[in-house]
Amino acid sequence: MNLVLMGPPGAGKGTQGEILSKRLGIDTISTGVMLRTAIKEQTDVGKMAEKYINDGKLVPDDVIVKIVKERLEKPDCAKGFILDGFPRTTAQAEALTESGVKIDKVLSLEVDDEKIVERLSSRRECRECGAPYNVISNKPQTEGKCDKCGGDLIQRADDNPDTIKNRLNVYHEQTEPIKAYYEKQGLLVTAKGEEELSDTTKNVAAALGLEV
Repeated sequence: MNLVLMGPPGAGKGTQGEILSKRLGIDTISTGVMLRTAIKEQTDVGKMAEKYINDGKLVPDDVIVKIVKERLEKPDCAKGFILDGFPRTTAQAEALTESGVKIDKVLSLEVDDEKIVERLSSRRECRECGAPYNVISNKPQTEGKCDKCGGDLIQRADDNPDTIKNRLNVYHEQTEPIKAYYEKQGLLVTAKGEEELSDTTKNVAAALGLEV
């Protein structure tokens, strides 16, 4: 299955991508990792991307699409792939289609904005080892301290409510319109993100026509 995974920040795309990757035996590929790999390997498009980044500019859509296409043509993607974090705009989705990359399904994880703000603003991580916690659903044994190494738990700068709302606005304005683009092609399926991970996983499996 060639799958695009989309949804607002904090919807659980990374977690569900990991579960689907193991279940389907295909790789989850993130744009950030692809970009860094192309630059590290100094491929032609990697060099192009590096120049934009070194000049402090955004990497243009056509360069990103070339990097994605280059990555998806590698042997490990022959059985399928899960794209996480790409496309981010309708222009990128159109460019991906025009490049000849075949997409079987686009899964949108749906979570209300209020839940996202609550979920992300309650996240914490250990300053020392990076272990993740949540003050609502995954509390440490000692408040403010990591169970693993005893380090202080901190809130990431981008997890404060105002920043989260800004990130959600960007998602609604730039990325959400992609749903309409893929819906016209009959590729869009949706799954509701629930409080319990297992319930979300069941919804995702049902949306993709997998055995629940």
